[in-house]
Amino acid sequence: QVQLAESGGGLVQPGGSLRLSCAASGRTFSTYTMAWFRRAPGKEREFVALITWRIGSTSYADSVKGRFTISRDNAKNTVYLQMNSLKPEDTAVYYCAARPTVLPGSFEYWGQGTQVTVSS
Repeated sequence: QVQLAESGGGLVQPGGSLRLSCAASGRTFSTYTMAWFRRAPGKEREFVALITWRIGSTSYADSVKGRFTISRDNAKNTVYLQMNSLKPEDTAVYYCAARPTVLPGSFEYWGQGTQVTVSS
């Protein structure tokens, strides 16, 4: 059973930084694609970034390009989302997700989410 546990959320001022972590367990993740999504108040869930575990190929939503960086630590089975130059519109619950393939498709496994609030 795949389990994903997010951490690192909190309150930060505009222009600040946060690093989210997603600890993955229950499988060998070498063939997996990992991703971050977010859901802002009153809005639908949206894609933020993804990374393929083995090669480390990445993709980002236009709204976060140049500000957010997704990475993974194979030894720790952990995926990170480094968020810089945060804006109030980045306020959302951030979710880690996983799917057992590098091919496009839906994500099967989800974490519980971690709240990020950007406010002065």
